Amino acid sequence: MVNQLILDLGLPPPTYARSDFVVAPGNREALAWIDRWPDWPAPALALSGPPGSGKTHLGRIWAVQAGAAVIESRELDGKTVADLTALADTWPAIVIENAERTAERALFHLYNLMRECRRSLLLISERPPAHWHIALPDLASRLRAAPAVAVTPPDDELLGSIILKQLADRQLHAGPGVVHYLVSHMERSADAARRVVAALDRRALAEQREIDRRLAADVLAEVSGGAPSQEGGER
Repeated sequence: MVNQLILDLGLPPPTYARSDFVVAPGNREALAWIDRWPDWPAPALALSGPPGSGKTHLGRIWAVQAGAAVIESRELDGKTVADLTALADTWPAIVIENAERTAERALFHLYNLMRECRRSLLLISERPPAHWHIALPDLASRLRAAPAVAVTPPDDELLGSIILKQLADRQLHAGPGVVHYLVSHMERSADAARRVVAALDRRALAEQREIDRRLAADVLAEVSGGAPSQEGGER
């Protein structure tokens, strides 16, 4: 089927440019901390928030500013002190994704090494370190001393702004009520907005359809694996 083939083509990887980041009350403080670097009061900054809240985008913005390596927490599993020393010597800054899952001794040693070298860590997680289950007291004390900032899920205004920007970037026009409909029915994340607009673009082009609420409903059903709307986009 044409529709399924279009949706199965896949999406280009997300872009994390500073110009693509939409600032809103729920992320403004976190962005201010990113911009404050290197004037942080501790070697590390803890950045937390639920999935889709934009914390990964903020991490990539900082990685560009700081010349940082971006690593997953599991990449530190089994690392020796010599391995961690080499990592700290190589990079002036490091972003750790899913930091709450990092092996405690590896994170403890890396924190100390980065502090000794006057380098920086950005720890990205769903929960702030105060809510992690940390068995190593020395690590817990270090993380308590680090500033922590949270981002919140996109509200209606922010999600609508993200969708409008995605549409504008693709030079697409959406009919009346489409953005409001999407905001009311889709997963509340910036990544979901990107995926939905890309799917709208492909289907509108392939089927020579206007981007109206019926098409928006059909695309949301396809993306979520449900059945197409039978109500012309009304729910």
